[in-house]
Amino acid sequence: MEQFAKLVETVDSYVWGSFLMFMLIGTGFFLSIRMRLVQARLFTHAWSLITGKWDNPADKGEITHFQALSTALASTIGTGNIAGVATAISSGGPGAVFWMWVTALIGMCTKFTCCLLAQKYRNIDSDGEVTGGPMYYLRDGLGKPWLGFLFATFAFIASFGIGNMVQANSVAGPLHTYLSDAGLVSVASVDHFDWVRFMIGVVMAIFAGSVILGGIKRIASFSDKIVPFMAIGYVFGSLYILFVQRDQIIPALKMIFSSAFGMHEAVGGVLGFSVAQAMRWGIARGLFSNEAGLGSAPIAHAPAKTDEPVREGLVAMLGPFIDTIVVCSMTALVILTSGYLDPEKAYLFDGLKGAALTAAAFKTNVSWGQHVVSFGLVFFAFSTIIGWCYYGDRSVRYLFDANPERARKAVLVYRLVYIALIPVGAAFPLELIWNLSDIANGLMAFPNLIGLLGLSSVAHGMMKDYEERLPQMKPYR
Repeated sequence: MEQFAKLVETVDSYVWGSFLMFMLIGTGFFLSIRMRLVQARLFTHAWSLITGKWDNPADKGEITHFQALSTALASTIGTGNIAGVATAISSGGPGAVFWMWVTALIGMCTKFTCCLLAQKYRNIDSDGEVTGGPMYYLRDGLGKPWLGFLFATFAFIASFGIGNMVQANSVAGPLHTYLSDAGLVSVASVDHFDWVRFMIGVVMAIFAGSVILGGIKRIASFSDKIVPFMAIGYVFGSLYILFVQRDQIIPALKMIFSSAFGMHEAVGGVLGFSVAQAMRWGIARGLFSNEAGLGSAPIAHAPAKTDEPVREGLVAMLGPFIDTIVVCSMTALVILTSGYLDPEKAYLFDGLKGAALTAAAFKTNVSWGQHVVSFGLVFFAFSTIIGWCYYGDRSVRYLFDANPERARKAVLVYRLVYIALIPVGAAFPLELIWNLSDIANGLMAFPNLIGLLGLSSVAHGMMKDYEERLPQMKPYR
């Protein structure tokens, strides 16, 4: 078993290696040029779309623009915004933050194209249920059903790890620690099965099940309430800490830009981080956080009520901005202004990495700062569980698409199994499951990127047509 785990870890490093990074960034750059930097030109229009004044109740679909964005963000804003940012900084230096921003700005156009196509090629059955995503535009747009099958299979596998059990583990950990610190339970352990963590998982499964079994309308209704609450709560907590540490904000920003381009050299004979390290870790963690190009978000945006697919693409492109430019930047700036970073010692962090580094940085100058991290970990991970279940059940629906009755039964079975595995994920260490699902998550990108490149002319034509008609359009309210 140990050898198998090492093999899986090796495969994971290859899947998430330089080639995938190049493909994701390269595709995003190509699309940005092809779409004439739509993420900048129509940025303000995108924000106006989520206000609801452009929503036409007569349009086909199941959820609003805002609910679609909230559902996508529920699964995108996760532990990567806390642990992933800290890992990028500790492994690649402050410059990694700059390259995370680059992935977000380029990824906005990737999300725009993905979700535009998901809207165009979505399926609406006789009951009004909407299903869409990369598997449908790969099959019906590109004419490659086998690529759609591959994408759906990888998404199905990934949902049980990255979307379910690993996230449940991330919620149970800080909650158990909190209960232990309060003296209510024994000291938390992650080395073996733990009944306290299992019971935390049972409670989570009950809450998650009450949302998941209601389908996309209930998931969207949950998301449009919980996502603004958790994002605003985390951002405001971070802003308060940054206010306390405000004298270090300008030096931190200078370090980010100088380190990104190798202008800040290590002193005292200690080896500093290279530009290559900053790029590698910043791009990798940025793409993992905002998921631009992986193909998950289009599944959430496909059911939105609109007869203008371009509008949903514009709404979707706000996702990487909120996830990375806003939320990840809060984590990064708190870490870089906390005092844990010492440029005279080549950015040493007392050996801390991941969530431990973030928690330590948040409480350095504000005693309750670690609770902001705990709050983020619990809510971000729980919302990811909800959002990823929808990605998984739409993938199952596609795999059984030839028989609608069997598809409905398969989706129900999937949801029940998904809910049942939440306590299991909460109770057990999950390094192997994490790596397996991480591989599947990365493999989702390859068929999706093929679809984006192959259908880029379709997306460009739709965007051009929409922009030509936009001056004559009027909001519905």
